[in-house]
Amino acid sequence: MKRFHCFFHGSSRYLCAGLLILLTGLFACGHRKNSPDVSGIPVDVHIERFDTAFFTLDSTNILPGLSRLEREYPWFINDFLANILEAGPLNDTNKGAPIVARQFLVSYLPVRDSIEKRFVRLNWLEKELKTGLQHVKYYFPDYPLPRRFVAYIGPFDAPGVAITQEGLAIGLQLYAGRHFSFYNTSQGQDMYPLYISRRFEPAYIKVTCMDAIAEDLFPDKSAGRPLVEQMIEKGKYWWLEDRFLPDVPDSLKTGFTQKQLDWCQANEEAIWGSFLQNTDLFTVDPDLIKNYIGEAPNTQGMPDSSPGNIGQWVGWQIVKKYMEKNPGISVEQLMKTPAPKIFEDAKYKPK
Repeated sequence: MKRFHCFFHGSSRYLCAGLLILLTGLFACGHRKNSPDVSGIPVDVHIERFDTAFFTLDSTNILPGLSRLEREYPWFINDFLANILEAGPLNDTNKGAPIVARQFLVSYLPVRDSIEKRFVRLNWLEKELKTGLQHVKYYFPDYPLPRRFVAYIGPFDAPGVAITQEGLAIGLQLYAGRHFSFYNTSQGQDMYPLYISRRFEPAYIKVTCMDAIAEDLFPDKSAGRPLVEQMIEKGKYWWLEDRFLPDVPDSLKTGFTQKQLDWCQANEEAIWGSFLQNTDLFTVDPDLIKNYIGEAPNTQGMPDSSPGNIGQWVGWQIVKKYMEKNPGISVEQLMKTPAPKIFEDAKYKPK
């Protein structure tokens, strides 16, 4: 249990579970021509239903049930208890784990009953993850893909996706749909304001999983770096997602609405001009950086039509400009190229 990395889609590890724009987004900014044919790359994805197994336990006799789960899911049970429920591992000396597990089982049973209707089967997700992972294997043949996949239901502050020692764990509690009752309660809105919870849709699961893979391949080490470097480093991840998910709309990758994306594209020159005139691109002040990178309903100092996290969007454009000028660079080379070099060589100047 040495490896357990939590991932939330979007910048700064905030969760974004997004609304799929089925038509406009798909044709306007989803499909990428000339993507590689990965159909022949062998990848097997089978999602095991820990969520179903856990919530069939007898709450009046919890310990035997947990022991059974330990035999059935030896590769996940302690990740769930220790890292997700924060109850510690299941063993003879930890008397608290069964108590916490029972409390969670009883209190979240209504949540499970509601979520279960949305996720009766996950074969659709298995197909989507298979395609994404085939692209991962195409670009990074030596990367060890997750060996196991598991769905669970955890507390609402638990991660949407976690990379464990054995595989990939998906927290369904954060993909129940934008109208799910808890998200719209005062407690839910305190945790996830409307501009975030509106994106809590199943369509975002594959994106968050690819986020997790991308950051496992290339851990984000940009914290503390100047603003423009952080913008570019985070922009690399969206560029990489274009390789992993070439047919997924940009609205899912970014978490922006289609209207916000349209605004960014129509005002790209003005956005960059605002950065140059009103912001020190090389600031390391975390409060200033936070205004441009991370979740927010919009960007302070820009019109209300602007999205939050606009810095990552600009960084993405800079990366794309750099790659236009350097088409021979491989995906791995791009991800390892220092941000200052990308900024200098891109000579980004939108018109």
